[in-house]
Amino acid sequence: MKQYLELLQHILNKGEHRHNRTAIDTISTFGYQNRYDISQYFPLLTTKKVFYKSMIHELLWFIRGDTNIKYLVDNNCNIWNEWPYEAFKKSLDFHGESLQVFIDKIKTDENFAKKHGDLGPVYGKQWRNFLGVDQLQNVIDQIKTNPNSRRLIVCAWNPTEVDKMMLPPCHSLFQFYVDKHGGLSCELYQRSADAFLGVPFNIASYSLLVYIVAAITGLRPKEFVHTFGDLHIYVNHLEQVKEQLSRVPGQLPTLKIKRIPKNIAEFTIDDFEIIDYNPQGVIRAEVAV
Repeated sequence: MKQYLELLQHILNKGEHRHNRTAIDTISTFGYQNRYDISQYFPLLTTKKVFYKSMIHELLWFIRGDTNIKYLVDNNCNIWNEWPYEAFKKSLDFHGESLQVFIDKIKTDENFAKKHGDLGPVYGKQWRNFLGVDQLQNVIDQIKTNPNSRRLIVCAWNPTEVDKMMLPPCHSLFQFYVDKHGGLSCELYQRSADAFLGVPFNIASYSLLVYIVAAITGLRPKEFVHTFGDLHIYVNHLEQVKEQLSRVPGQLPTLKIKRIPKNIAEFTIDDFEIIDYNPQGVIRAEVAV
């Protein structure tokens, strides 16, 4: 994963200091691309531990068209908690509850979860119901029937619903490509990318999506291409980035899909096995909301 370390170094070398909607400034660059060969190995970062089970649960949540964090928190995936919590704090139902109390209520109170756990029409809604269109299933059907199509695209950026989302989609559009040898590749355009916390998850998540769609369509995963708009490091992550850059990448793991259901929404986390993942230690950092 030297490409990822080079990405971090590129931001440090070329980036400019910028303000943004959060209270934490960034070092930012615009326009960058990495390519990952995923035909033999799975691109899961080894220079720090990536909690890949959370990544898998999040992707399955997208695929199922879900937009409520209850499924995530029930499976100990906490990467979306802060956004609905911030919205809850502004509601009349808020009485000083901590984030942990909020999450406990999401887990144990169905009505509370329904009212305060939904993020609006974020990724899963757009993938599976973009103004009535199931984009993901349409792309799968096209890959099977017209693999040379240049329209194998899923777009999460829906201008008619962006204002209803707690967080507009950062990874906003992806396109598949089928080569003549039966290899399936995917290019993601990411409008905004938190290089330290988010990007390792994004690399793994969209690579896993390629594996899943390849399995469903009888193809082989080949390449993940990651294209960025605003690619940035938050200034409170700079020490963590330096620690990351001091580490030497290890051997990448492999991914095995143990069961292929007929419907893509029927995959479960038990269908996936990450083999020989031996990362270095966790490097913790706070997310900017």
